[in-house]
Amino acid sequence: MKHMNVKRALLAAAGAALLVVSQAGHAEGQGLYEGLGGKEGIQRIVSAFLQKVLADERINAGFRDVDTARLARLLGEQFCAVSGGPCRYAGKDMKTIHEDLRITDAQFNALAEDLQAAMDAQDVPPAVQNKLIARLAPMHRDIVTK
Repeated sequence: MKHMNVKRALLAAAGAALLVVSQAGHAEGQGLYEGLGGKEGIQRIVSAFLQKVLADERINAGFRDVDTARLARLLGEQFCAVSGGPCRYAGKDMKTIHEDLRITDAQFNALAEDLQAAMDAQDVPPAVQNKLIARLAPMHRDIVTK
């Protein structure tokens, strides 16, 4: 009887492991744009992201005078374009936008944490999150100026 319970537990664990591996493989096999949920998914991520940023006392002071509707539109375009979607980012380049803002590594990292939390809240798989972050990471050198 004990052997049957152990066998069942092992089979259940193996099945769960296979499910996790197959889901991770699926997330990695599909395009980033699709993995983010397309245009609608990106809009949900951006909305959740901005809510987190505006509530984050580490960085929200830098967003007090920002037109959040415009920022949401531009972030949506940028995430869509960076992820291989059909959008074109119409905003300025990152260096021009951020050069006078004196953004620190700590502020940049807080923003990245808020983005990751927003993607978690939207159930974006970790493999897809990592792909987006890897595509955005090179912007660090143009954004952090202090």
